[in-house]
Amino acid sequence: MEAPVNNALQLFRNLVGTKFQLYNSLFTSLPFHRVEKTGIFLSLFLLHCEEGFARKHSPEEILSSFFEQYTTYRDEQQQTDLLFRFVQYAERQVVLFDALEDAAFRDIRDTQGAGSLRQLQSQVMQGQAEEALAKKLEDFSVRLVLTAHPTQFYPGEVLGIINDLSNALINDNTAQVNMYLQQLGKTPFFKKEKPTPYDEAISLIWFLENVFYQAAGRTVSYLKSHFPQAVSESNQLIRMGFWPGGDRDGNPFVNAPITLQVADALRGAIIKCYYLDVRKLKRRLTFKGVENELTTLEQKLYSNLFIPGQRTDLCQSEILDTLLRIRDTIVQQHNGLFVHLVETLISRVELFGLFFASLDIRQDSSVHSKLLEVIAEVSDALPKNYTSLPDAGKIKALLAVTQPVNSSLLKEDLHKDTLETIKTVQTIQQANGEEGCNRYIISHSTSALNVIEVYGLLLLGGWKKEHLTIDIVPLFETIDDLRAAGNVMRSLYENEAYRQHLHRRGNKQTIMLGFSDGTKDGGYLMANWSIYKAKEELTKLSREAGIDVVFFDGRGGPPGRGGGKTHQFYASMGRNIANKEIQLTIQGQTVSSNFGTVDSAQFNLEQLVHAGISNELFSSREVTLSDSEADLLQSLADAGYQSFNQLKHHPSFMDYLEHTSPLRYYAEANIGSRPSKRNAAARLNLNDLRAVPYVGAWSQLKQNVPAFYGVGTALQQLEKEGRWTELERLYQHSLFFKTLLDNCEMAMIKSYMPLTAHLANHPVYGPIWQMICDEFDLTKKYLLKLSGASTLMGNSPVEQLSIQMRERIVLPLVTIQQYALGRIRELEQQEDKGNGHKEVFERLVVRCSFGIINAGRNSA
Repeated sequence: MEAPVNNALQLFRNLVGTKFQLYNSLFTSLPFHRVEKTGIFLSLFLLHCEEGFARKHSPEEILSSFFEQYTTYRDEQQQTDLLFRFVQYAERQVVLFDALEDAAFRDIRDTQGAGSLRQLQSQVMQGQAEEALAKKLEDFSVRLVLTAHPTQFYPGEVLGIINDLSNALINDNTAQVNMYLQQLGKTPFFKKEKPTPYDEAISLIWFLENVFYQAAGRTVSYLKSHFPQAVSESNQLIRMGFWPGGDRDGNPFVNAPITLQVADALRGAIIKCYYLDVRKLKRRLTFKGVENELTTLEQKLYSNLFIPGQRTDLCQSEILDTLLRIRDTIVQQHNGLFVHLVETLISRVELFGLFFASLDIRQDSSVHSKLLEVIAEVSDALPKNYTSLPDAGKIKALLAVTQPVNSSLLKEDLHKDTLETIKTVQTIQQANGEEGCNRYIISHSTSALNVIEVYGLLLLGGWKKEHLTIDIVPLFETIDDLRAAGNVMRSLYENEAYRQHLHRRGNKQTIMLGFSDGTKDGGYLMANWSIYKAKEELTKLSREAGIDVVFFDGRGGPPGRGGGKTHQFYASMGRNIANKEIQLTIQGQTVSSNFGTVDSAQFNLEQLVHAGISNELFSSREVTLSDSEADLLQSLADAGYQSFNQLKHHPSFMDYLEHTSPLRYYAEANIGSRPSKRNAAARLNLNDLRAVPYVGAWSQLKQNVPAFYGVGTALQQLEKEGRWTELERLYQHSLFFKTLLDNCEMAMIKSYMPLTAHLANHPVYGPIWQMICDEFDLTKKYLLKLSGASTLMGNSPVEQLSIQMRERIVLPLVTIQQYALGRIRELEQQEDKGNGHKEVFERLVVRCSFGIINAGRNSA
């Protein structure tokens, strides 16, 4: 095992590390203002930062001494001009590093090894498990849901350049690399206007067209060709989901017309993909009995795309019937020539239909509650005393709805739009098929009533109970909500009307579990353990009720929001947790980092497919936790929860985060259409603050508190209780526990406490900084003791080196950002607020954010 790891590490050094140094020298010729000095100055500044922090200097001291020692700049405008050029330069260094990693992906990653479909094939043959595989694949699938969370900093133009740059690097075409680097120099990275939800949708549709269309098609084609007897024609193994344009939770810019517009864009994008594939087929399939069929199909696709009035003159079954006839003709009359090309397209049409990705609708439960109270006031569809009824009375009234409500009776735009959205789903299903939009997700679900409220609204919106082709998905997020989830679902399963609805939906219930708000609410250990326990409980009671439960995991990019080594988490789920489907959100930078190229997307798709299948078929050890192991994890979670709460409830906790991080500037970064808070209140409140800016702010501060705080204290407490041997045994035998701590290490290696060490003596924030620093040191000590490694992530040397190189690229940026935040605080204390200088430093803070987030890839 040691040799392959060392080989991969050497390849990484050669293909990424060395090449980065070589191509980085090309930046000296990039078309930036006075760039010839910028490259030299930035290299000096990086060394100066490292030396300064080693001497416990503050960012202000480091910047001051740098300007004095290495430049003649004494005017503040000259100094800030250089800092902006540093940011511009570093942004493009990050792009170069991204492109180099993408280009080296196939060489560094063992795409045929552990977790691949090729390994699955070998395991099935050796274990003679063909029948077991066929049974598993009857209803197993992986659904990746692309979300609109605002952490994708690269504009579409830059994503395209990264793609082209990677190809040039693969081919060692230095001339092209040079040109693309020059193109980067003239391409804006900063979005001057906040993107609309439609803009976000179009950005992610780029990934659907250019990455997932090929990667998902390849993955399914491989399974079909190597396991023809096992792959069920009726089950689609991979599904794509989509939130931009459908997720309106706290986003006032998403409305029914936007939802329709996005659904139409998805339909147009997949038809365009089919059209291009058919044109390619025509070049090969020039045979009698085939050519005319293809020409007719090509014309129908063309008409559907470009001729008004023919938008609905096409359906998935029609395309498939044509392709199946063509396949049969080739096999029977033309020796099966090029039949694999036709089968590949058939797989894609089966996967993506006319919807490409299923558009989910999401709204907060409080919106539904208020809307129903208004409807009771203005119409006879609900009892006039609806508002004063207990939950049971409200549920009875909602289930008795027999007439729709006209949205014109409603005054508030939000209420009108919520009702109009329900009608919009019907329109989308007519054009894109049922899978185009058939899930309604309820944020902050706390009761059975929250679910029945949506059921009632669907009836009020014009749906009939017998033809209700929508799955209602409760989302449990906070620790208390996760603990109550079992009782909520038990109440629903015992409700006869809702059970009839589930029966019509194939006796399947999807439940979404949110990592992000769980971590914000209860800390890293308690959030992860609460979700695990909730899954166990929900699986048990669903099985008892005869319901197939499917878990939809709301995961962010970093470990603090449920990310990290995701496939290992799914491989670690015990048999007492349902795993018929793997469903998870893919957010922000994780889209471009894990699924940015066809190779990386296919690799990560295969890892997820393999995790779900091997977990059931080939577990080398029983991954289900024993009672004693569960008790140990509960003790850890309780200790971590207590430690995290002491920090969270410190009276200066939120003030500290707002004072020391760029939290308040997230909304100004123009990286997403959603506000950074759900509530417009002036006072910053942890409950209203979205998880993305919360976790992202800690990341920019280089104190990844949500992903490690409380872990060290918990491990120390159990050691004191004499349970260290149990912990070691758990670490060695539980993939769940090991993955939990591996991801914690990943977050910690991206932390850098010296950046903010100057706060240790701050009269207000010093105690909090010291609490965080002490917990960081304690957690590091115990993680290394458990893993036996000498450094964090020492057992994953390639990933460790990648992160270390990225963190070094952005060290100047985090230093500049902290310096700018300090200058803003100084200027805010002046009566004239710095005569406009404050705005300059605020721009500097925001600009630094781009490079820091992009370099971290899964850091927000």
